[in-house]
Amino acid sequence: MSLVKETEKQSLRAWLLAEVPTSRNHARMAAWYQNWLALKRNTLAMAGLGILVAVVFIAVFAPLLAPHDPFSQDLANRLQPLGFEGHPLGTDSLGRDILSRLLYGSRITLYIVTLVAIIAPIMGLIVGTISGYAGGWVDVVLMRITDIFLAFPKLVLALAFVAALGAGIENAVLAISLTAWPPYARIARAETLTIRKSDFIQAVKLQGAGPIRIITKHIWPLCISSLVIRVTLDMAGVILTAAGLGFLGLGAQPPSPEWGAMISEGRKFILDHWWVATMPGLAIFMVSLAFNLLGDGLRDVLDPKENGR
Repeated sequence: MSLVKETEKQSLRAWLLAEVPTSRNHARMAAWYQNWLALKRNTLAMAGLGILVAVVFIAVFAPLLAPHDPFSQDLANRLQPLGFEGHPLGTDSLGRDILSRLLYGSRITLYIVTLVAIIAPIMGLIVGTISGYAGGWVDVVLMRITDIFLAFPKLVLALAFVAALGAGIENAVLAISLTAWPPYARIARAETLTIRKSDFIQAVKLQGAGPIRIITKHIWPLCISSLVIRVTLDMAGVILTAAGLGFLGLGAQPPSPEWGAMISEGRKFILDHWWVATMPGLAIFMVSLAFNLLGDGLRDVLDPKENGR
């Protein structure tokens, strides 16, 4: 049985590495496999991917992994040090287990990251491709709006939106997304300007394709790789912005175990009870570093200017 599986594995690998693809799907799958092999050779990128997979695993199985209820208070054991009686990372000012709150807090972080990674690139892709393809006054108006958003620091603009919308995790996600889309619009516009005059676009026009079909079927797929790289590299900034909003009390509201809010609570005890603020800070650092490492690896694999394809 193992010999049969090994033979099937080798035949699948040979099919994916074939020099001449037999169909469009075959070519697409072969390209993905080649990119995966290139990514596997990047040790740092795989380390980042491993950390992110571990964070996803922790978020999914947090109820099973957490040693205590993250909301349970025990004032008799408040601000206990690392390793105290079943609390590996100590307790906070209300006696809550820090490790359990970190594990549950990973859910909030991934929730924010996932929503922003969906909303912001889609907004930027739509605005950028319409601007680049239409040109003229449409391009001028959309790019000037983009410039207005780019003129403000992301955190300051996010604070303004949250102040207008109200505190809360959903409003924080919306505020971060509204500040994160302009760079994606710039990238999509640049890609569109490069593509729209190409021969295959002219051929598609001659076949009767309209602007919407050209943008969605022929321009968007060519912009995806650049956006994926930018999204991965931007996730560290998104995490820091979300933590900043939580630190200021404008993100996830108490008693939610949001990492930025945990740092805000622990800053009052940073000199005598350093672990209360340090542990969530290290969690933010590790996840941000993982996204940066993976983003660098994806840039090397997917960016034709980097890999010479």
